[in-house]
Amino acid sequence: MAIDSRLPIFNVGTLSDQVDKSLVQERLVASLSSVFGALAVILACVGLYGLMAFAVNRRRNEIGIRMALGAQRGQVAGMVLRETLLLVGAGLGIGIPAALAASRLIAAELYALKPGDPITILLASLAMACVAALAGYLPARRASRVDPMTALRYE
Repeated sequence: MAIDSRLPIFNVGTLSDQVDKSLVQERLVASLSSVFGALAVILACVGLYGLMAFAVNRRRNEIGIRMALGAQRGQVAGMVLRETLLLVGAGLGIGIPAALAASRLIAAELYALKPGDPITILLASLAMACVAALAGYLPARRASRVDPMTALRYE
């Protein structure tokens, strides 16, 4: 079979270039999903920090009384961190079944990942618990440094 050498040839490229061009939209969606996922984690962290800071501020008198009666700084910080992790545990207890139920709706969009992949769910849960521990650390540290006399006079 002979090829006419006078025919114009347009858009010459390698196969990998053609594959890259065909996957631009999928990569864009994946990048946007990653950005929105990171934004959701940041918003969850800020919200949890705000909630715990508000709770510590409201309980300043109680914390001051505990400190005046002999509670150690580590005990007070542990109490606040326990409450933070309890909130996260409740959120994970509700969120994981909801995510498993919703994953069936987007199963066709997942590439090389099963909708109920236990490793992915475990890693996401551990990441959220670590972020929550960091978000609860600052209010816990602030609560452990409450001066009992100042807290009692605050009322």
